Amino acid sequence: MLAPDLPRRLVVVAAGALLAGGALALVAATGADDIWLKTAIFLFVLFFLLASGVWIGLALMGVAYVGMAAFTASPAGDAMITTIWTSSSSWTLTALPLFIWMGEILFRTRLSEDMFKGLAPWMARLPGGLLHTNVVGCTIFAAISGSSAATLMTVGKMAVPELRRRRYPEFMTIGSLAGSATLGLMIPPSLTLIVYGVTINESISKLFIAGIVPGLVLAAMFMGYIVAWHLVRRDQRPEPEPRVGFAEKLRKARFLIPVAGLVLSVIGSMYLGLATPTEAAAIGVIGALVLAAAQGSLNWSTFTRSLVGAVRTSAMVAFILMGAAFLSLSMGFTGLPRALAEWLATLELSVYTLIAALMVFYIVIGCFLDGISAVVLTMAVVEPMVNIPAFREVGFSMIWFGIFVTVVIEMAQITPPIGFNLFVLQGMTDHNMGYIAKTALPMFLIMVLMVVVLVVWPELATWLPDTTRQSPGG
Repeated sequence: MLAPDLPRRLVVVAAGALLAGGALALVAATGADDIWLKTAIFLFVLFFLLASGVWIGLALMGVAYVGMAAFTASPAGDAMITTIWTSSSSWTLTALPLFIWMGEILFRTRLSEDMFKGLAPWMARLPGGLLHTNVVGCTIFAAISGSSAATLMTVGKMAVPELRRRRYPEFMTIGSLAGSATLGLMIPPSLTLIVYGVTINESISKLFIAGIVPGLVLAAMFMGYIVAWHLVRRDQRPEPEPRVGFAEKLRKARFLIPVAGLVLSVIGSMYLGLATPTEAAAIGVIGALVLAAAQGSLNWSTFTRSLVGAVRTSAMVAFILMGAAFLSLSMGFTGLPRALAEWLATLELSVYTLIAALMVFYIVIGCFLDGISAVVLTMAVVEPMVNIPAFREVGFSMIWFGIFVTVVIEMAQITPPIGFNLFVLQGMTDHNMGYIAKTALPMFLIMVLMVVVLVVWPELATWLPDTTRQSPGG
């Protein structure tokens, strides 16, 4: 069944196309050939469509079609069909729906309950107590879901009630969960890294492996914040948890064995060069189904709901990627990426100044677009700016840049007005958006610090993939 507002969206697309066509006809009639004027028209129509609420994929295709029709002599329809088919037939892209399905299956299991049982005895006596289960639980689930939202919902549905019952400060409970859930974008398998790799034709396996160390470092920084709160705000500490013997800790740790086995199967197969990302994703789906069946939570209802949820999410992402591929082609004919790169070269910005500017740029864009859309929409312009010898001379490869972009996009998950994690937490906790954003602010600042760490020590993202065996299809 078609969405009830589809006719309105189609009308808006048509209006935007007519507006762009009229403006471009005026440019042609006056004989103007200013690349910046054409680009301004191009971007105006794009943001007009995005601001009007049109589906992002549909907006990208509409603007790209207008650009092809205006700037080239080739049939725009033929170019659109060819580009969409080429971008959609990538074998590497097959990993995307499989990882999404794996996360959907595990979201419907008792995984969060088992993780809390297994982690709580080990976390309880640390400075900050059970707040660390938010960070560690999100880190573990991030390694099998690839989605920030799935990580947040899975860990949050168990952690929030338990921490409230133990009288942990609401500010810390929600803030630590909001920030930690963003690890779903960094720690492999990451949907954002898959999209980035497909967009710039980079190895998905290397990107996944590059995200491991920065993801763990960021998790450690989140835990450091919790420890600092515990030491500074003594008046907010809850009652300490009762001591648990080592034997009891080991007994409870058995709840972590299934998820640990799944993580090792998925990530280990790629790290050892035994499987491509797509093959590892298939292993993950089978493992998730086995895990759900062993827990007794797999039935026909959960199976079909997980499958439908994965299809819906995958179709949305694929639609965005199709539009982005066509837009990249169309923008290439405008000369925008080349002209922008040449203009920046004339400014003679240092590498570090450019990185700082790009961080601000992505934070601003992330306030209005989701992470995947931000990546595919900007790579055609940004890649020529950073894929240059000056970047490589200081250790910044395109693998490193993928991790950098992912960290900055993580920030956008907890920044209003479109921070998706904020919406999820609002529905989960009944707090207003402003309060949740305030609780997440310290985590946002920690992620800014993480960007600085990546810039100072780029080896955090590049050393592991450089030492890893690659499977033939990786």
